[in-house]
Amino acid sequence: MDRLRDLEMRHLFALDAVATTGTFGRAAVLLGYTQSAISQQIASFERLVGAPLFDRPGGPRPVTLTPLGERLLEHARVLLDRVEATSRDLDEFQHGATGRLRIGTFESISTGLLPQIVRQLLSERPQLDIELVEAFEDDKLVDWLRAGTTDVSFFIGNNGEPGEFETVHLKMDPYVVVARADSVGDGPIGADDLVGVPLVGEHEGSCHKRVNEGLLAMGVQPRYVFRSRGNGAVLAMVRAGMGMAVMARMAIDRDDPELAIRDLDPPITPRDVRLAWRAGRTLSPVAQRLVDIALEVCDQPQPSTALAS
Repeated sequence: MDRLRDLEMRHLFALDAVATTGTFGRAAVLLGYTQSAISQQIASFERLVGAPLFDRPGGPRPVTLTPLGERLLEHARVLLDRVEATSRDLDEFQHGATGRLRIGTFESISTGLLPQIVRQLLSERPQLDIELVEAFEDDKLVDWLRAGTTDVSFFIGNNGEPGEFETVHLKMDPYVVVARADSVGDGPIGADDLVGVPLVGEHEGSCHKRVNEGLLAMGVQPRYVFRSRGNGAVLAMVRAGMGMAVMARMAIDRDDPELAIRDLDPPITPRDVRLAWRAGRTLSPVAQRLVDIALEVCDQPQPSTALAS
């Protein structure tokens, strides 16, 4: 190993080129060097291994590999193949064509926003390996991003320690009342309309906490008749007439003819939807493209002065 400590890639390229072309001159043309440079590289290689790599008959006849040269050429070509593969992979990575991207998300993002982003990202980069990790609690998303389990994560507001994460604002997502279409009139729903009304909603979690705090601030003591961890189950019970739900608008299919969506008056502070990554870490090209697409999908809205944390 010590004798090869000074071996460089240029030695391997020169060995392969001379063996392929049969002459130092043609090898120089192939690699874009002068003939003397190729001769020097082969001579340097031979000094490193302590023996000739080529038999040089002189005149117009081609040079031929010595037995040692044949053996070393086998190893050289394996290494050169790896260099070529590494170069291709580097180009693809730097252009964002390949790689792995792990994204932290939560249910309403997974159904309301992320599909558009992922669809566009995969249409541009079909070889990209995307892994989505969904959590019910904000703290879990923070833990995953902090530990490097995810590369980027959707957050509501700013999370973690001050300066721990960099974030970009995507959109404000208001809380609305959703009811069976034939059960409410036009116009916003006020606090008096929710007093004593049966509600369906989420189990204990970050979103449920925000909704409850907002209702209590309005003077409404929520009366839940059904809770679920799935937005689909909540909406199914609203359609069935079990009660109303207070949900983030992103979680609701606004084209569902069985549902009526009404604004809250007064409103609950809307969710500040953000995309986050660890501060001081350079985003990979694919992660940066994800951020760009997310901003495009959300039409780059301006942050509100009233943000939900």
